[in-house]
Amino acid sequence: MNMSRSTFLVDADWVVDHGQDPDVVLVEVDEDTAQYDINHIDGAVRIDWKRDLQDPVRRDFIDKRSFEKLLSAKGIANSDTVILYGGNNNWFAAYAYWYFKLYGHRDVRLLDGGRKKWELDGRPLSSDDVSRPGTNYVASEPVSGIRAHRDEVIEQIGGSSIVDVRSPDEFSGKILAPAHYPQEQPQVAGHIPTAVNVPWSKTAADDGTFLGEDDLRALYADAGLDEVNDIIVYCRIGERSAHSWFVLHELLGYSEVRNYDGSWVEYGSLVGVPVEK
Repeated sequence: MNMSRSTFLVDADWVVDHGQDPDVVLVEVDEDTAQYDINHIDGAVRIDWKRDLQDPVRRDFIDKRSFEKLLSAKGIANSDTVILYGGNNNWFAAYAYWYFKLYGHRDVRLLDGGRKKWELDGRPLSSDDVSRPGTNYVASEPVSGIRAHRDEVIEQIGGSSIVDVRSPDEFSGKILAPAHYPQEQPQVAGHIPTAVNVPWSKTAADDGTFLGEDDLRALYADAGLDEVNDIIVYCRIGERSAHSWFVLHELLGYSEVRNYDGSWVEYGSLVGVPVEK
């Protein structure tokens, strides 16, 4: 793993060597929020993307104070190195990573390949309960420039590059959500006009690890994004687009990439906005 990637990614050997260090915190974030109860990497705490990261009343992510309370309760300090991982090529782990970046955490990384690579390698898992002493975590105000809101997206149609990271069937309007999800949330199917479709899943190898830099650059170059900086990514609820945000902003170094976390559940329910199929 080269030095630039080591800023954002660790591999399984690194976790074996450093996972028990006092200033390293492993955190599992899964689509299936019950998976952690079955087993997890030894020493990892859980963040539940539904219960912990979403506002309990309105559709939005938790505010600064709630993020501080969450990390304090999980035993995470501002000075800790946080290693996030999960199933399905780290899609919800990448979503949590984006939250950590939004609230200014100094050192947060993904375990390359997540649970999939860990299990394929036959590495051990534990079902032991994990708790850490509480902390007094202090988050920064939300970092500007990495989140896009609906009005900004609408204004940028035909301007900034908009990347739809959903499956081709979702992009074309054949389905509203991934095939294994309910299909009732957005009111219409389709995509934002002028968006290009670069499915998030194409950025990962069969073992769940990220493709190499040359392959990733070629993937986005084929979509006409090789010399573009101002990019908005979206999916259905913002988790897959957070994964693509990680690839573009962190691994490839695109300077202006924003995640539209309202994504198609919001946009597809708006009245009077343009839609293409």
